[in-house]
Amino acid sequence: WSVYSKPIPANSRELWALFLQCSCITAVIGGLFYNWMFSSLEYSWHLSIAMAVSFSLLLLLTLFLMHPARCVFSMIMPTLGTKQGRKLLLSTCIMIVVVNVTPNIISNIKTILQVIKCICKNSGESLLNSTALLETASWEFGDAIQENINSINFHRPMNGHFQFSLLQNSSLIYQQMHLAGEKIGRDFLAVEVLVKDTVRVGNKLVAGFSILYLCFESTCYLKNYLTNLCFDNFYITKKLERLVVDRKAAHLLVGPSKNLIRPTGLKLSREEVMLCLVQAVLLTVALMLMLVVVAMDHFAFNVADTTVRKAAQFSVVPVALNIKYRILPFLLKLLQLPNEELPLQGFERSYHHYLIFSTAHCRISPPMPPNPSVLLVVGLLFCILYTTIFLETYAHRLCRKISGSFFESREEERALYLYKKLSWEH
Repeated sequence: WSVYSKPIPANSRELWALFLQCSCITAVIGGLFYNWMFSSLEYSWHLSIAMAVSFSLLLLLTLFLMHPARCVFSMIMPTLGTKQGRKLLLSTCIMIVVVNVTPNIISNIKTILQVIKCICKNSGESLLNSTALLETASWEFGDAIQENINSINFHRPMNGHFQFSLLQNSSLIYQQMHLAGEKIGRDFLAVEVLVKDTVRVGNKLVAGFSILYLCFESTCYLKNYLTNLCFDNFYITKKLERLVVDRKAAHLLVGPSKNLIRPTGLKLSREEVMLCLVQAVLLTVALMLMLVVVAMDHFAFNVADTTVRKAAQFSVVPVALNIKYRILPFLLKLLQLPNEELPLQGFERSYHHYLIFSTAHCRISPPMPPNPSVLLVVGLLFCILYTTIFLETYAHRLCRKISGSFFESREEERALYLYKKLSWEH
């Protein structure tokens, strides 16, 4: 670390050690950068490789030649445990949920619509077939009426049969149902593609902005550290303790000071605790929204699974048509026709048909169960996110420690300034 944090290497041995350190760092960061672009941001593999190689070479030259850049880069690591790091992890959680859960929900909704389409198709076919039953009954009943009218010889209609034309439109009904099903499928596919593309683009923008802001935040911290003696200068460091001992002013650090804390201690100030609680509340809101989406996935699967099982068990509905016809005696008296001379025949017949609503013979895609690993991964990431809330304060302290190790002369000036401030207050 002493070689890495030195402004200029003292000899060739330290120079080669620095080059080896920078090479190892850039190799690891380049591999992580490729995996992040290819797996998380879903760029193509050749673009990911080209970006990772270019980024690694640029990072190697920057770290090896620029001492402040090494300090900024070193501060980026603990800064990942702050708000910007949480944004990166949160965008990763959103991407995991959208890519894995949303298609599952849409697939289960498609299954429900397929069941409804199948039931409508089967019931429509059954109803259309029932018109054939009515047509057969009407013709037989019309024949019976015609025979009786002919035997009465009173009035002869040209045709006593009913005409059914509903069967001629069956192909049109099937065509309309097929077109409606295809339109619904296209609409759901368009929604799925739109959601995926929107989240993918948004995730890339958030990720790029977060990386740039990480560098910007670390650079601003180093700039304020070097230019402002008051900035983040309320820690009891080893240099301050040594300065107090040398000047025999140990009483300055003995009293219960509310403003001074040890950078290596676990004590948090009241402002730091309140900030952690606010961040925890905001993160909990995001977690609730994620859980709502995951719960929708489970709900859609349960509804689709129940619909498929129950629809396949629908019973067949029997339909019976009973026709009973006879000439009433008072009609014969009204027509002044003798009852004995007319060979009148009654008509009594039953017709049976079955309405089918079952989906047992339809081809329906099975419901897609939720992926339990998604909930596990999201839960682990949120545990890390909650941990970073309380580690954010210690990450800032680590940034100050890194800056002090890279610029020791400035750290001595800051310790002297804090000593003078405590002496004046005392």
